[in-house]
Amino acid sequence: MNPLWKPRELLSETMTPSNVEGQWPSLIGKILAARGFSESKEVDKLLFPKLADLKDPLSLKGMSQALERLGQAYLNNEKICIYADFDLDGTSGLALLKTGLVALGFPEVLHYQPKRLSEGYGFHAAAVEELHKQGVTLIITVDVGITAHAAVDRARELGVDVILTDHHLPAETIPQAYVVVNPNQGDCSSGLGYLCGAGVAFYLLRGLKRYFQDHPQLPKNNWDLKEVLDYFVIGTLTDMVPLVEDNRVLVKHGLLKLAETRRAGLRALLEELDLVGRPLTSQDVAIRFAPKLNALSRMESGVLPIDIFLLDDAAKARSMVREVMKNNSTRVQLQNDAELEAQEILKEWPHKDFVFVASKSFHRGVVGLIATKLTQVYNKPAFVGSLGDDGMIVGSARLPQGQEACLVQAMSSAQEVLSRFGGHSAAAGFEIAESRVSTFIEKLATHFADLREKPKPLEIFYDVEATLSEVGAGLMKWYDFVGPFGTGFSIPLIHFSGVQVLSKRELKGGHLRLKIVDSEGQCSSEALLFTPTPRQLQTLENVPGYYHILGELQWNYFAGQKTVQILIRDLKAAT
Repeated sequence: MNPLWKPRELLSETMTPSNVEGQWPSLIGKILAARGFSESKEVDKLLFPKLADLKDPLSLKGMSQALERLGQAYLNNEKICIYADFDLDGTSGLALLKTGLVALGFPEVLHYQPKRLSEGYGFHAAAVEELHKQGVTLIITVDVGITAHAAVDRARELGVDVILTDHHLPAETIPQAYVVVNPNQGDCSSGLGYLCGAGVAFYLLRGLKRYFQDHPQLPKNNWDLKEVLDYFVIGTLTDMVPLVEDNRVLVKHGLLKLAETRRAGLRALLEELDLVGRPLTSQDVAIRFAPKLNALSRMESGVLPIDIFLLDDAAKARSMVREVMKNNSTRVQLQNDAELEAQEILKEWPHKDFVFVASKSFHRGVVGLIATKLTQVYNKPAFVGSLGDDGMIVGSARLPQGQEACLVQAMSSAQEVLSRFGGHSAAAGFEIAESRVSTFIEKLATHFADLREKPKPLEIFYDVEATLSEVGAGLMKWYDFVGPFGTGFSIPLIHFSGVQVLSKRELKGGHLRLKIVDSEGQCSSEALLFTPTPRQLQTLENVPGYYHILGELQWNYFAGQKTVQILIRDLKAAT
């Protein structure tokens, strides 16, 4: 089914581009109007966010109690451990919290992250026991723990206090930690539910800095919280939480901080990726920078993301970044091989509403990436698993972009055959015995068939219509200023009608580079189409030809030159 293209509906009949005219090109005013920014004060708040407008960290439920316990830990010279999830959200929160605690003068701050492949996600009781043996009396969790009753109970038995910080939705009951700081616990009125795990850790640090200033027994220093905004921005952008309110303010400032970071590991990776000497965008971080670090925890090859984050030796950083790039190349190769194998297996797949594939040769660390690829190829929910020697399949599920369904609900329909499952509506994980796969597939088939009886076409909403003549360096200056873009404030999508595709060239990885001109042949542009679907490839068989295009604007940096290009989201033949 071809997706329907629709313009965003203005949120008010009085909301027109003329309401938001300013010193910018008219196309920027149209984009702002399409996003619902009609008043000058709203536009000013969007374009010029101020750190002074951030919400009070004490508005978070449990924050005061957490700060008092940390103050007590400082005065008693206690050994503290930060226990963080292994993903980049948890790692970023760990890095910023450890950096801040050390800067404030805490004498012993350990850190612990479970291994993705051998231990798996979660706050584990066995780790609590080991930390207790090491003399830890206070654990601060980051991005994990809101459902970890067993680990919290074990800590309490051992006399170890737990300050549980997380952002995930709790179950019906919350673990009996010393205190829980989670904006998404039902009775927290902070309005900060959009924070990621690193964001909650940052607010704990904000509160602690103020607590140290106000408490007469605690030392005072001039350490600046802005020093850890580079960590904050990595965690926030990779966890894809909404870029609204405080998140937007902090990411806008954090991108500036990351671009000029003096941290040896982060700096070396930016240099390796040719991301220095220019402003960073949220897409630079989420698409180019972060995946290289994420591959480290996926592959568990020795170097981990936290090693890069906390490194302060430039020579070691260069050597370590070479390992990062080598590790990422291995991940790419494993992923490519697995994607080809998966598509070969699925040639005989009988179900039309979803795909499921598992193999011993799939590396457990890349099954989520394979599932994402399969949703693009088949435009269906994809379930991909790695089969272990113990007969258990550990897998990931992904939903195609724009499709309205819920993977957790789908797997709930088969929960009696799953060992465990969980996640979000569009991205989830599962574990199942190989012997129960056939039943799992039957349950999924029934679930998705029921959904098919009430089909809803895929809709893509674009912001504005424009011509190629409106796109140029002058526009891009303001386009970048309207950012950062991400979840909750998506990259503007522009409809270019009736442009001519003059040529196409295949790039490494199967991507396509197109040369396009407007209908009069006056203005031209380069365009990229990443991972084209079979439908898009078929549509582009008649080149040269005229097409309608939905695309995003971006800078292309190549050989020291900076040019504007269009990243194509979808296209249709102009008839």
